[in-house]
Formats: sequence, C-alpha cells, structure tokens
Amino acid sequence: MTPSRDLAARFEAYSDWRRRLSAGVLKLHEWLQEQDLADAQVDLRVQQLLERLHQDKLVVAFVAEFSRGKSELINAIFFADFGQRLLPSSAGRTTMCPTELLYDAARPPSIRLLPIETRQKDATVAEFRNYADEWVTFSLDLSSAEKMSEALSRVSQVKRVPVALARRYGLYGDDENDILAALEHGDEGSVDIPCWRHAVINFPHPLLQQGLVILDTPGLNAIGTEPELTLNLLPNAHALLFILAADAGVTKTDLEVWNQHLAGDNSATKAGRIVILNKIDGLWDDLKTEGEIDREIDRQVKSTAHMLGVPPSQVYATSAQKALLAKVNGDDALLARSRLPVLESSLSQSLIPAKRDIVGAASQAEVRSLAASVRVILDARVAGVTEQLHELTALRGKNQDVVGVMMERVKNEKDLFERGLARYTALRNVFTQQTTDLFDHIGLEALRANAGRTRRHIEDSPFTRGVRNAMNEFFRDIHGDFVAAARQATEIHDMMRAMYARFAKDHGLEVFTPPPFSVLKYQKEVERLERAYNTHFNTLWNMVSKAKFALMKRFFETIASRVRHVYVVANRDAEAWLKAVMSPLETQVREHHLQLRRRLDSIRRIHRASDELEERIGELEQQAEGIRHQIGGLAHRVAGVDAIVTAPDLLPRAANE
Repeated sequence: MTPSRDLAARFEAYSDWRRRLSAGVLKLHEWLQEQDLADAQVDLRVQQLLERLHQDKLVVAFVAEFSRGKSELINAIFFADFGQRLLPSSAGRTTMCPTELLYDAARPPSIRLLPIETRQKDATVAEFRNYADEWVTFSLDLSSAEKMSEALSRVSQVKRVPVALARRYGLYGDDENDILAALEHGDEGSVDIPCWRHAVINFPHPLLQQGLVILDTPGLNAIGTEPELTLNLLPNAHALLFILAADAGVTKTDLEVWNQHLAGDNSATKAGRIVILNKIDGLWDDLKTEGEIDREIDRQVKSTAHMLGVPPSQVYATSAQKALLAKVNGDDALLARSRLPVLESSLSQSLIPAKRDIVGAASQAEVRSLAASVRVILDARVAGVTEQLHELTALRGKNQDVVGVMMERVKNEKDLFERGLARYTALRNVFTQQTTDLFDHIGLEALRANAGRTRRHIEDSPFTRGVRNAMNEFFRDIHGDFVAAARQATEIHDMMRAMYARFAKDHGLEVFTPPPFSVLKYQKEVERLERAYNTHFNTLWNMVSKAKFALMKRFFETIASRVRHVYVVANRDAEAWLKAVMSPLETQVREHHLQLRRRLDSIRRIHRASDELEERIGELEQQAEGIRHQIGGLAHRVAGVDAIVTAPDLLPRAANE
C-alpha cells in the first residue's frame, strides 16, 4: 500500500473507531436509562461527550513564506487522486488569505470568502462565521475541473486601493519591509491588497468528510497582520507543517517567525511541528551522482534542524511539484525520488495515532467518571438493602415487643436524620452564595467591563506607553480574576470536604473527598496570549506605525475574543465541577433518607403481621441480587467502552489490496 493510501486508510480507520466509540457510549447510556439509573446530569454529560466525538476534527496547518510551494504540497499529499491541482499553484503569490479546507454536510460544496473590508469592523473572523451575510459565497461545480479551478483561484485575488485605505486596514506602513512589500505598487498613492480576509472551502473530499481540516496560510507576514492566525488557528492546530525552500534553507525571516509564532513552549507542542524542505528538485544536478545529491540534501536537513532546534527526524526534504506530477502520471520512480512518501508515512504513522490517543483518553476518563457517579448510587442501595436484611434476619423468632423496639430505634434514626437535614439546607444556602461569588470573579460581565475599559484607553492613547499600560492592566485584572476564583474554589472545596466528613460520621454515609478545582489551564492560556501580545507589540508598532491604531485595535479585539473563550470554558468547567462536588452528597442524602423510610416501613409491616417477615426478607434478597446484577452490568459496559478505546486500528480491507 502506498503512503498516500496508507494516510487515507488510517484516517478512515480513525473515523470508524470514533464512530464505534460513540456507539459504545450510546449503548452505555441506553442501558442506564433502561435500569432507571440515568438522571438529567447523566444525560447532559453523555450528550456533551457524544457531541465532542461527533465534532472532532484533525487540523493540519501549512505555514510558509510566499512561493515555497504550500499549495502544491497540499495538492500532492491530499488531492493527487483528482489528477489535477485542486488549489491554485503557480509562481508568485497564490494564497492571499488564510484558507480552510473542510467539509460541512449542512452546506453545499462552495467557497466562502470574507471581504477584506471587514478589517475595519471590531470583530474577529470567528465572530463573522455566525453571520452568513458578511461572506461572499460561490458554489463549486464538482463535475467541471475548469469551473472548480476558476472558483478556487479567487483566494489569490488582489485589488488596488489608495495607500490611506490600506493603512486603515492595517496592511500598509512606511517600512520597506512592510506587509505588502512584495505586492505591486500602482500609481503614486495606491497599492495592491488582498480582496479577501479569510476563505473557507467546503469540499466533499473523503478525508475532509472524515474530519480533516487543512489550513493554508498566505505567507509569513500575514501571521502578524491577522491576529486570529497568531492567537487561535495556528496554536490550536494538531500538526503544523513549516515549509522552507531547500536551496535557501532557513532565512532570517523564517527564523524570526518560527521563534515568535510556531516553535511552541513545550516538547509536546514542538512534537507536532514538522519542517519541510521543499523544492529539492532544484538541487538535482546531472553533473552529480545520486549519492552526492543525497548527501547535500541531508546536510541541509541537519543544518535546518539545528537552526530551528528540532530533531532531524522532524525535518523532511521533498519536492511537492515532482511528487504531484509523479502521482498524476503514475511514475513510481519519480515519486520515490521526490521523497514525499517518507513524509506521508510519518503523517499516517504518528499524527493520527497521537490524535486517537488524546481523544480516547479523554473519552475514557469521562465514561469512568460517569460510571463512578452511578456506582455511588448503586453502592448506597446495596448498603441500605444489606442493612435491612441484617435487621430483619435478626428478628426471626423474636416477639412483637422486640420488633416494636426495633421500629422505635429506626424511627428515631429517621427523625435524627431529618433534623440533620436542616444543616444540609443551611449548607445549600452557603454553597449557593459561594457559587455566586465564584462566578462573579470569572463571569462574562466582569470581562466585558474590563475589555470596555481597555478598549477606551487604547483609543484615547496616541502613544506606545499608553497602549502598553492599558494592555498590561487588562491582563493584570484577568490574572486577578482567576486568582480570586481559585481562592473561592478552595473555600468551597474545604467546606464540602468538611460537610462530607460530618455526614459520614453522624449518619454513616460513605466517606467522599470532593475533587479540587484548578484554574491553572486557564491561567496558562491567558499567559500564552499575554506572551503573544508582548512578542508582537513592538513588531506591530514598528511595522505599521501609521496604521498602528487599526492594527492594534484589531489585535486587542482578537485577544479579547480569545480571553472570552477562556472565560466561557472556565464557567462551563466550574459549573460541571460544582455539580460534581454537590451531586454525591445530594445523592447520598436522598438515598439514605429513602433507605430509612424503607426500613421503617418494613418493620411496621412486620410489626402488624409477623408472617410477612420471611416474605419481606425474600423481597430484599431479590433486590440485593438485582442491584449486584446492575453493578456487574455497569462494569461490563464500561469495559466495552475501554475495549473500543484500546482496540487496534482496523484498516479498511481495500487499503490492503
């Protein structure tokens, strides 16, 4: 099987595994419903897990300077089976705006383009996605290669505008190394700029249908001028392919962008960075032997790895153009010489399995947590039935006076517990107040007020120092919010831990240690955004000095949008944590109260008619057996999900032929 087909086969296998995992979770949920063990909280958690599995995507981003062959590499790896170039690829600039290739079954095949004019509005690309009227849409005629090519070529469209307008868009400054330095200048006072800010190509390619998303960037300079790339799209990509020219190696600009935007902060992030030395056909020399050419290419690989600080195993030399030509013409010798199969093998054997491990571990943890919450209920029921059986078995051969004493003792236990519920009610009131305080710290209202203040300060600050102070205060307030939230969460955790211990001691409930709530991951994300701001601030200020307000404001709006996402996730996670902290106590209190009522009812019935004793003991034994059967059934279904998570890849039969 060729590496190209292996990549497609492994992706298909991954998609099939994800479907089987969803089916396993759904079967577990259906069983819980049949056994009357699913409540609203269980239903919500299962729904969220299934939604995450359904929407799971694998994002691969291609980043390079212009004319490095990004689009040709995408064509060669993913779309050679079409026998033509899907994306436009020629000398000069072909991709003028960030372009996403994906498939959404809810939309017809099309290319959606966000006009460059939207850069004047205080909104991010992510926000514009929700408003169809802001986009220009062209349908894709899948039956006509010519019409497909014509529609997709729009990503490279430019138009001439006055320099003043380009500055307002944040696309032009006075520096010769400016963003548009490589574009054509028109008459004095005008310049060419991209027509579009962002493009989304909805195309029913088999890999895209299975959840692959390809991000094609328009060149390194655009990373600095479209903050959404810097702060959202590139950091969230599962793999990032950085394309260089084999003859030039790592240029100064390449190195700056790698260090500032792409290298990553930890080894896990760097592992997802793959460096491509493209256009090795430029090093092919008929006056040299194959061995000499290979040694020269290998020297370039080692030099590139050293300069970028990555292992040589993460640097791949290839010729995308020759690889595409070889695939279209069925030239196996040329394909092997292009070295593309080596890169494809790496993508298929490392990228997809790593993605599967992440999704599998997260899904497995959620299922086990869900099962643990259900098991608490079942254990409480078993304990209650066992206690009743012990009491009733002890009554065999006893007279009515003994039964009466037993009934009085259980009644006193029930009365004592119900009086203890007043403490539980008071706890709920304090818990509600502390919950309100927690959300006051990380609520969206506080963030909106903070962002509003910062926005006004930036608009009122004509100097670098004023903008920097405003941004520093913005981040300082955010850090303060999460520090306060962490302190509040600790208070809630300590209070609930003490209450669980008190109820366990006073009423014999199961000892439970509530999980803590950590704000570390939200703080880390905010710190990443702050580092991105500090890294880009001086560069942006110097690069587009006369367009600084338009660009700095857009940069702030993107940061504010990403911070808002952090707050939304923090709120969602805090809500889930609060339920996880309180739900076991609620469940234990409810189950204990129910068991006390059942015990009292059983003894009352036996007190009235002693011949009911054996009948009631039989009923309880059946109940105990039924609950033990449920515990076994739960373990069996969780093991079924575990088996799906750890199952080996099942490649499609066609892939092995």
